[in-house]
This record gives sequence, C-alpha cells and structure tokens, in this order.
Amino acid sequence: MGKKKKISKAEQKKINKKRFQRLAETIKGKDKKFGKKVGKKKKWADAPKEEPVRKLYYGEEYATGTFVGNLKGFGFVTMEDREEDIFIPESQTHGAMDQDQVQIIIFPDKSGKRQEGTVVKILEHGMKEVIGSYQRSNSFGFVLSDNPRFSKDVFIPKEYSMGASTGDKVVAQITDYGNQNRNPEGKITEILGKESEPGTDILAIAKSHGLPTEFPEKVKKQAERVKKELIEGDFQGRLDLRDWTVVTIDGEDAKDLDDGISLTKEGDVYHLGVHIADVSNYVQANSAMDREALKRGTSVYLVDRVIPMLPKRLSNGICSLNQGEDRLALSCLMDIDSKGKVIHHQIAETVICVNERMTYTNVKKIIERTDEDVLARYQELVPMFDLMAELSAQLRKRRKRRGSIDFDFPECKVILNSQGKPVDIRPYEQNVATRLIEDFMLLANETVAQEFYKKKIPFVYRTHEEPDPEKIEGLLTFLRNQGFEVQKVKEKISPKEIQKILRSMEGQPEEPLISRMTLRTMQQAKYTTDCSGHFGLAAKYYCHFTSPIRRYPDLQIHRIIKDELRGRMNEERKKQYAGFLDEVAQQSSAMERRAEEAERETEKLKKAEYMLSHIGESFTGVISGVTGWGLYVELPNTVEGLVHISTIRDDYYNFDEESRQLVGEMTGHRYMMGQKVTVRVMEVDTYLKSIDFVLTKDKGEEK
Repeated sequence: MGKKKKISKAEQKKINKKRFQRLAETIKGKDKKFGKKVGKKKKWADAPKEEPVRKLYYGEEYATGTFVGNLKGFGFVTMEDREEDIFIPESQTHGAMDQDQVQIIIFPDKSGKRQEGTVVKILEHGMKEVIGSYQRSNSFGFVLSDNPRFSKDVFIPKEYSMGASTGDKVVAQITDYGNQNRNPEGKITEILGKESEPGTDILAIAKSHGLPTEFPEKVKKQAERVKKELIEGDFQGRLDLRDWTVVTIDGEDAKDLDDGISLTKEGDVYHLGVHIADVSNYVQANSAMDREALKRGTSVYLVDRVIPMLPKRLSNGICSLNQGEDRLALSCLMDIDSKGKVIHHQIAETVICVNERMTYTNVKKIIERTDEDVLARYQELVPMFDLMAELSAQLRKRRKRRGSIDFDFPECKVILNSQGKPVDIRPYEQNVATRLIEDFMLLANETVAQEFYKKKIPFVYRTHEEPDPEKIEGLLTFLRNQGFEVQKVKEKISPKEIQKILRSMEGQPEEPLISRMTLRTMQQAKYTTDCSGHFGLAAKYYCHFTSPIRRYPDLQIHRIIKDELRGRMNEERKKQYAGFLDEVAQQSSAMERRAEEAERETEKLKKAEYMLSHIGESFTGVISGVTGWGLYVELPNTVEGLVHISTIRDDYYNFDEESRQLVGEMTGHRYMMGQKVTVRVMEVDTYLKSIDFVLTKDKGEEK
C-alpha cells in the first residue's frame, strides 16, 4: 500500500488548527457544504444528498467487502473470494469509513495495475465507537481517532462531552456517521485519562480492540464465593499424588502457574507427569464466569499488564499451582521409551502439591552447571532436571525425525519504568529450560488429542492446515532462482520437506531469509472440531490441554475429559457437545487473533517510543523484508524500521519481484532479505508506530 505518511509535531498542530477552524465554521453555519444550522441542537438541513447509485457499464462488476481506510483519505476493499484488495480513490469512498461493509463497483482492469473501484452503498458501519484524543472549544469539541485508518474527526456537542478536557483519551460512541462532506458526530461515553498519564496509551489500545478491562459484577461475586483452600472432601475420587516430586517452571514474573512437571526413570522407561490445574472444578459450565471466559477467549499479555480470562482470585489463587499448597489437577501420566515414544498413558483427576516454583533462568543454570550457588540450593532436584534435559532431547529428536518444523524467531520483552516509558528491549532467550517445558507440553497435548480422537468423542483440536500450494510454489521458484537445489516438484509439500530445506540453510547467510519466507507461506493455526492435524508439528493429533487458566479451549477440553472419566459421556452428552463446540472453536480462534493484534500494537508503540531517544544513532541489523518502496531492517533487539527507497541515493534501485531484491541500475548492487546492513535512525512516528532508518554512508546514506 506504499509508505505510510509521516507527520511532524508542527504539521500535526497545523492540521489540528485547520480541523478546529473548519468545525467552528460548521457550527456557525458558514461552511455551506455541511448545510445550514437548524435549531438549538445544531442539527443540519439542506445537506447534499447521497450520490445516487449509477448504472452498471460493460466490464464493471458489483462486489461487497470490508473497507479499510487510510490516513490520506483513500482506502481498499478486502473480499474473501479475492486475493488482491480493490483500491478506492478518495473521491470514490462516498463517506465509507474504516471497517464498513460496503457494496462497490469494480472498474475494468485496463492498465495491468491494481484494480480500482467506487463505493456505491454502505451496507453496515463497522466502527461503533472511536478511541482517541479530545480537543475542546467553548461550545463543542472533537475526537481525533487513534486509528490512522479512521481519517475523519468526530464532532462532539458540548452537552455530550462528559466534561472532557483537551488532551484526554476518550471513548466516543458514534451517533451519526455523517457523509462525504460532513463529519461524523458522537458522544463521549468514557474518559480513560490524560494522554501523559502512565498506562493511558495502553488502555486506549486495549479499548480500541474491544478488550474488556473489568469483570461484570456477577462474575466478581461468583469469584468471591470460590474458596481459597482445599478441604478434605475435594480429594474424593482423585489420585493422591502429593508425595510425588512436582515442580513448576516459568518466567520470573509469572503469577498464573497452570502446569507442573514430575519425572522419574525405571530402566529405559521415563515416567513423565504433566499436571494441569483443574480449573473446570471452579468454573461451572454456562455459569456467568464461564460465559465471560468464553467471551474473552484468552488472557491478553500487553506490555504493561495482563488482561486475564478469569478473575485473579482464581488465576493467581486456588487455580494456580503455587509452591507448598495442595491443588486439584488433571494429570497426563506418560510412560516413554528411550526413543521418545509414549508406550502407555493415563489421564486422571489428581491432587498434587508443588515442591518448588522454579524459573527458566535457574533451571538453565542447573542443567548447564553455570552457578554453584543455584546448584547447592536445589541439590535434591538436580538429578530430576538432568533427567528432564535428557528426555527433552529425545522428544525433540523424535519430532525432527517425523518432520516437525522449528521456526526460532526472537520475541522480546519491553522494560518500562514507573512512568510507563520504555527503558530497554530484551529478546526472550530460547534455552534448554524453555525448550524442555515446550517439549513436555507438546507431548501431553498430542497424547490427549489422540486418545479422544480414537474414542470418537466431540472435541476441540488445534489445527494447522497445509500451506497454500501457490505460496509454496512461489517459495520454491525463489529458491531455484537463488541457485539452491530444490528437488520438490509435486503440488503438495510435507513438513519434512520444509524441514529439510531449512536444515540445509543452517549457518548460512541466507538462513534468516529462507526461514522468514517459509514462515510466510504457512497458514494460521486455529481451533476446530475436526482433527485434520498440525502441519507445522507434523502431528496427526493435536489439541490445547495445558493452559486452562488462560485459554478457553483448554478449559472446555477439561470438561469433556472429566465427563469421560466419570462415565457421563453418553450419547446424549455427545450430542450436546457436538451442538456447541463449533461455536467454541470459532469464538476462541477469533479472540486469539484479537489478542495477538492488541499485543503486537502495544509492543510496536513502545518500540517506537524507545527509538525516539535513539534518533541519529547507528545500528547493525538484518534486512527482514524487501518491497517496492524500500527495505525493512530488524535490529538485534527485534525493533524493525523502514529504509525508504528514496533515501538510497548511491544508485537508482528497482524492485525485482521474482528474486525479491532491490537492484541498482548502474552498479548492479543488490539488497536482499537476510543481508546485514548498518542503519541510522532518521525519524520516529509514535502516532503511526513506525520507525524510519537510512542506510549509513557506505551504502548511500542521505546527505
């Protein structure tokens, strides 16, 4: 869609001033395009009528889709049955705003460029409210949306301002969508706080994604009635495993501990226990708490806060496997041979008591023998952690043999000070401790999914479909053009073949390039009631069983398992599950996407804020993307910025789409993904959450 517009503070002030003047003229009835003022409540008469729907001419076609707005006024319409969006010029939007469902006419494609169209009808408005900054005058105000795609300011009559002041972050409900020539109108429904207050910016992003920040009163009351400790009656009918050695292994700041691990070995057989908090014991199906959990779908981890799926009294209390406290669990007890194969398993309702609350950092130190003090402190547990590392290695080898794909891209943690300002960005370290927990959780998830698939009981699976053949063919063509030998010729590709491609690149300069391109060919994983397998893991059976505190599908799966264990899974119960599990899967998938978008947006904001203090500084990074408008460069701390093609001045560069490179006309110099470059931070826009780099002098830095 091209390079995003950058707006300096001075330019923004000019824009705000013009907006203010125009709205003032509107109120006085001077701007005739808006019609004239009628009555005390500033309603409008004689406004221009909507443009009539014109006739359909030869070569044109009607279509419906979602309008995606742009800061500059134009937009695009996305449609499920078309891969390419339809461009809508500013003059052809006819009042459509971001996320509106619209009917359009698509013009005949004569130039070979992106197809264009015109909006002929707004079917449904997508934005019901706007989150943004309030600007106040004596008799009215307006809200400047935080969403760059929502390009119109929302007019707020004084009586509907809730007393908001200039600089407040607010939520405004849209009461009148206006038209091509008249701004939408609304009323303030919530004041989030001053823009300058710590956390207001993150709260605004949460609100913009529809994330609930408070639990309903009925849910709070239900949570308050949940007891804080177990009583003897809770143990009835359960395996008592309180004399087993069980540990939790999590990050230092984790508070909702929902998985514990136990491990012993007899001869060549490992006895692995994955013990998961029995949340379903406290959240009854179809209760207010359960309905709210389904509505949320997942806990959301923003840079400065967690928005939990369940109230903290449960997630950090009775459902959390806290050290030294008796807890109810659902345990997957597996016997595993020396080759990493599960030869026997049992799923059981249990009671456990965690011996130690371990951190990834300390487990890594124990396994790698890098800290004598830590080794001494946990000396009784050291043999078990060594055994865990041993089993983890076997499980990983087994997964690789069947073709499991390991995309190891760095994630990061943004460190904030007390004022909510970013002071550091640290990549998360994948190490032996994080990997062993991942290996054990994956194995439990596969084992549970396989059992319930074979029993033909309605279930919720975690599905990852095969890549799109066209995308795979594009990847393979690219590899061949780069001189890599690719034997693949069939229409479909297996996980093992992808793994083979990635392994052949290990240690080579092209490895990051090929890994990223391969990842982009993958489908998104989702929840389904059909067990069609997990392509990335090369697993025939897979589900999410291990995190019922923070994922609704896991909680739902626990209920199904317990109904089966207690002999309640009759035909009638199966029909009941079959009747609503599709809805659970779809809702959970949608809420997962929403959470990911919100998490990504808060991270982008804080990364941009962090780089504000580094303008003018130089860094070495890796080209993470190549487009017709420039290069995306990722720094070691995971910050990504754009080097616009107009700033590369040592040559005139063309984009070679087939090889995905920028190629200099005179020098033949090439820029490609995976290549190391040195860049200088030129500009940061916290409104658009974007960062601009320029290449340093040795490769054409801007003079």
